[in-house]
Amino acid sequence: MTPPPVGFDLDMTLVDSRSAILGSFAALAAETGVPIDPAAVDRRLGIKLQDELAHWFPVAEIDDAVLIYRRHYLQVLGPLTIRLPGAAQALAAVRAAGARAVVITAKYETTARLSLDSVGLSADDLFADAHGPQKAAVLASIGAGVYVGDTPADILAAVSCGVHPVGVATGSFTAAELRAAGAADVLESLTDFPALYRKIVTSPR
Repeated sequence: MTPPPVGFDLDMTLVDSRSAILGSFAALAAETGVPIDPAAVDRRLGIKLQDELAHWFPVAEIDDAVLIYRRHYLQVLGPLTIRLPGAAQALAAVRAAGARAVVITAKYETTARLSLDSVGLSADDLFADAHGPQKAAVLASIGAGVYVGDTPADILAAVSCGVHPVGVATGSFTAAELRAAGAADVLESLTDFPALYRKIVTSPR
């Protein structure tokens, strides 16, 4: 029997995009003159760009800030995006079991695809511009069996639709915070995912 699809978050789950993101916010702040605290941005990594910008810009200025940020981000995405340890092996383990590896991310679709391409990863399907309950809706719509993410919002999205929630402590949140959000399993990195996934797909339901 073919296992159900496995969903993965992108930023700080499959790829380390922290330097590219924080560098782009710094460039945005320099260009607009609006102070942006990188530590505050870092604490919220994983939310939609527009939602982060709402912490720093009036509503009427957010659309322009998005365009400026993305212009800078496209310049640094390639050299500053790094594949996280175990990412390729995690995707391969899902495919080896006959399941689909699906990326579900709050990131803009264009930059999400470029991020994957830049580190030599590919998804069997990609859903962009989704965060929190929107991720839950995607997981439910594709009949996912597992979702892997680095934020409490990722875990809560999986829990809310009955998908096995796996946390990976490679982002801005600790293993304890991921467990508190409801993660059934928490990994230090995706290098441990293939073994865990084999247990998940062979365990009785």
